[in-house]
Amino acid sequence: MEGIPCRRAVLHRERVGTASPLVVERVVPEPLAPGYLRLKVRACGVCRTDLHITAGELTPRRDALVPGHQIVGEVVGGATSARPLGMRVGVSWLSATDGTCWYCRNHRENLCDRPVFTGYDVDGGYAEFVDARANFTHPLPEGLDDLHAAPLLCAGIIGFRALRVAGVEPGERVGLYGYGASAHLALPVLRAWGCEIYVATRGESRRALASDMGATWTGDATERPPVALDRAVTFAPAGDVVIAALAALRKGGVVAINAIHLDRIPEFDYDSLLWGERQLRSVANMTRQDAQDFLQLAHAIRLRPHARAFALEDANRALAALAADEITGAAVIVPHG
Repeated sequence: MEGIPCRRAVLHRERVGTASPLVVERVVPEPLAPGYLRLKVRACGVCRTDLHITAGELTPRRDALVPGHQIVGEVVGGATSARPLGMRVGVSWLSATDGTCWYCRNHRENLCDRPVFTGYDVDGGYAEFVDARANFTHPLPEGLDDLHAAPLLCAGIIGFRALRVAGVEPGERVGLYGYGASAHLALPVLRAWGCEIYVATRGESRRALASDMGATWTGDATERPPVALDRAVTFAPAGDVVIAALAALRKGGVVAINAIHLDRIPEFDYDSLLWGERQLRSVANMTRQDAQDFLQLAHAIRLRPHARAFALEDANRALAALAADEITGAAVIVPHG
């Protein structure tokens, strides 16, 4: 692909926060660096983190950036014996780590002191081609098509990690607060574990989807479930939802906050909401082991996300639809569709 202009949807710093932040441009790729793969992008999921970046809620780190970090790609350059030409691999939010800090050396690379993030620090998958560190790509199971594999690579993995951080055990009562791309991928995992699932979310269509997918109960965004919960995961970037989840816990229960950006947590009454060894935990990024474990599980339980495809030229429309809660499940950009 060297020397051949490729289409990319680019976020320029001066367009951050505008109604149409992305501009589709043709750019000649730079020579491939050692240790990297060049991937033909077959699909790239649209994540709420992309919204935070394009809206400026996460401070831009580059003057021009290609967003997107849920990438299904085909190896077309830099192939190795482990990643041969034509192999399908996934790329997620964690693009690289330093490998030397305490966290990396203690199997907690998600907390690395010097991480690099796809579609934030380096260009992502809203493009026809993307370069990715070979050892941070994930082989994809056969039988899972591109459109439905893409949302697994961030929404799915991070939702799976959130269940781990919450300490979910098989058969427990688990609340999911907010029901977008990540939560609707966590629900089938909970069903496979034999859990009772209580979904609180705004929007009748989302509640209907949760019911159709096997939720035990659904209610409005901050509505209290009819039973005390063992665990809860909040996906909405709203502090009010965190308080609602805390209020639904039994003593000793855990709330995991699965949000890279949170508007605020209102003042709350310690005695009634947190006392009794209830816990609040945050979910930060993911590890490559999380990705490997989740992709194997997703394949085993035949996990298939609800997905809606958008052309690369419609990337702004995909972001707007996600922001307006018009997407049931996940939005996915298909550059070569």
